[in-house]
Amino acid sequence: MKFQIKINSILTVDEIREYWTSEDYIQLLEKFDYPDAEKAPKETLRELLLMAITDFEPQEAAVKVLEYKLSDHLADGQIQQISNDMLLDKVCEEYPEIGLQSTLFHVNQLLFKAFNGKFPDAKASVIDCSIARVDKKPNPVLTKEDILKLFSVGLSDRSLLERLFEPQMKTEIDFPEAENILWDVKASEDNNFSITTSEYWLKEEDFEFSEFESELNQKEAES
Repeated sequence: MKFQIKINSILTVDEIREYWTSEDYIQLLEKFDYPDAEKAPKETLRELLLMAITDFEPQEAAVKVLEYKLSDHLADGQIQQISNDMLLDKVCEEYPEIGLQSTLFHVNQLLFKAFNGKFPDAKASVIDCSIARVDKKPNPVLTKEDILKLFSVGLSDRSLLERLFEPQMKTEIDFPEAENILWDVKASEDNNFSITTSEYWLKEEDFEFSEFESELNQKEAES
């Protein structure tokens, strides 16, 4: 099944505001000892949190945010280690468990904003593209794995994805990592897609072509 892919734009961003909800801000404000956070106007919650965070040392603040987001996934010792490492390196890019990288990005960037650069500045990519069947028939439901396999034709051999996952990208081998490499995929009825991922995995210079044809075999297209 052949597809025509067109990369319309790739936007580099340093935060994804909609990730954090008002409830997140309220819960975090309580962790940072801000009283009666639930009574504050919603539009002020983020700024209140950024100010409350800076009442603590950066490493201590990192522990609090990491505990809030990842205490179900990480032991106390791991959180302590990551909170130290975050001040030196982009842990959200290097952490070996890919499934936690997106959450670590959002935590890192909240702390980066609060402390005005004391944490490394990580980036995300928002890819706007169209993916449509060459025969003009309706698209099947495309999974994150399908999308990355389709992208492979347009990527440089020097791209990180091609270097680390070439067999998965170019063959029928299962690619479970794709589910966490792409953080979010929004599809519209006109075959346009908005895809969010780490700049570490995909950025503008990784694409050799902005328009190209790519093919999924029937098994992949029906997955």
